[in-house]
Amino acid sequence: MQRKLFIFVFTIVVVVFFLGAWLNLRVVEPVESTPVGGMAVNVSIGGPFELTNHTGARVTDEFLRGSYALIYFGYTFCPDICPTGLGDIAVTLDELGDDGGHVIPVMITIDPERDTPEVLADYVPLFHERLVGLTGTEADIKDIAEKYRVFYRRFEDPNLTFYLMDHTSFIYLLDPKGRTVSMFRYGTSPEEMAGSIRKHMLSRANTYQTQFGSPP
Repeated sequence: MQRKLFIFVFTIVVVVFFLGAWLNLRVVEPVESTPVGGMAVNVSIGGPFELTNHTGARVTDEFLRGSYALIYFGYTFCPDICPTGLGDIAVTLDELGDDGGHVIPVMITIDPERDTPEVLADYVPLFHERLVGLTGTEADIKDIAEKYRVFYRRFEDPNLTFYLMDHTSFIYLLDPKGRTVSMFRYGTSPEEMAGSIRKHMLSRANTYQTQFGSPP
């Protein structure tokens, strides 16, 4: 409850600060028209990466192996879409209870020019103590965005002294082998996401037990 209240208040503050910019912000949906919200992914989405985390360490996708992961592409200057999405991830982990410890929350910036490790280090703990912020060079981000079919572009407004970013806004669920198994559209409730993650966990445990006689 305290986390929900904090995230709500934080989001309201950000929205008020960026209100004029938000009116010009457009969230672009990807070309896939398949319904989402815990959907099974039938196309190749995701892949290996090497990025810099919010502590300044260089990491690869291998650090996610053995755990589920919720990955979100956004940026710290985002008026309200990103804070809402990251807040939903945090509440989803709370909804999962002990199972939430088996899920790594990740934010990958699409604005590496401003989102340095230092900036991310101040930003990600506002949402969850385990949230991992990832950044890199422009080439690094372009590569990982293409692998996840993420659209993003810089948005300039002559009435503003700063720029915004247009971007798709999905949350990707990866299984312990690093495969993208579900996507959640912006606005999917934490309860729905938690329910979908539990189903994936149960299905994996049942499959493992059938094959090897005991859960992983």
